[in-house]
Amino acid sequence: MGEQPIFSTRAHIFQIDPATKKNWVPTSKHAVTVSYFFDSTRNVYRIISLDGSKAVINSTITPNMTFTKTSQKFGQWADSRANTVYGLGFSSESHLSKFADKFAEFKEAARLAKEKSQEKMELSGTPSQGGAVKRSVSPAVKHVIKKEPVAAPPLSPLTSESVNGTEDERAATEAPQPSEARGGAEPSHNALPFSHSKHWEAELAALKGNNAKLTAALLESTANVKQWKQQLAAYQEEAERLHKRVTELECVSGQSTTVRSDKTELNRTIEELEEALKAKEDELERLKMEVQSANQFHSQRDSLAHKLQAVELRNQALEAQLDELEQRVEADQRERDVFRQSLRSLLQLLDGKILELSELREALAKLLECS
Repeated sequence: MGEQPIFSTRAHIFQIDPATKKNWVPTSKHAVTVSYFFDSTRNVYRIISLDGSKAVINSTITPNMTFTKTSQKFGQWADSRANTVYGLGFSSESHLSKFADKFAEFKEAARLAKEKSQEKMELSGTPSQGGAVKRSVSPAVKHVIKKEPVAAPPLSPLTSESVNGTEDERAATEAPQPSEARGGAEPSHNALPFSHSKHWEAELAALKGNNAKLTAALLESTANVKQWKQQLAAYQEEAERLHKRVTELECVSGQSTTVRSDKTELNRTIEELEEALKAKEDELERLKMEVQSANQFHSQRDSLAHKLQAVELRNQALEAQLDELEQRVEADQRERDVFRQSLRSLLQLLDGKILELSELREALAKLLECS
């Protein structure tokens, strides 16, 4: 595999509703693994997440992407290639911060990689055109060198002067030779300059034809370069699309370890949730028993309240009876006081009568003694 995971975390995944462009639609039933991948062959970073065998996120990080924190545990970014907006819900703020930091880091790395690739393309595009011209020029030059090996001058750039000759060369070619002015008096000496002139005229015509051919070839190669660039861009887009598909298939087939670990983690999470559910059920049973006992307490309280009310009524009756008894006691006390008063007065009267009787007795006794 050309891609390797370099950072992983777990989060709930959402996508923007394509119809409303406002509401979030969950694409995973539970928290899944979200990973950053680095493709060393293409030097790109991607965010990939699988829910089972389905790729819910396959987003290539570009320099113009931005990850936005919308809350303490939620973040989002827009993917123009997928024509959607992804949202991630994390379990804590620290997980969100780590994911955002990695996003900014890989975004900067993607920007630097893009600049380097553009520089390489510019450098590789410039020598290719020069090489085409050099390859087009070399056959004509070789032809000229083979034709006249002794008189051939050093190679120079193809200019109007090199093809048509300089002003001195054209003047020397067009000017009449002294032997021609003398009317061919010395034919043996004029034969050599005349043959050289014909030879250079033929070479000049050949060079003009080669120059025209080279110009046409250069224009054609320029047009071909533009066409090749368009084809290259189309091939790159197609290759990227195919590479995404291959990566999805590789992720499905090559991430068995990750899937197994996710499955193990999910099983552990399910067990933890089952234990928590069992604990909640036990707590619910305990609360039900407490509610039943509370209901019993309420019924007991109501019965005790009725009893208390009856006791209060009885207490009130007893208090009334007590008041009545107190009144009776007071009346009896008053009668007793009156009886005591009358008894004292009777005692006093009785004492007076007894005193009178004792005096009468003494008098009678004295009277008996005197008689």
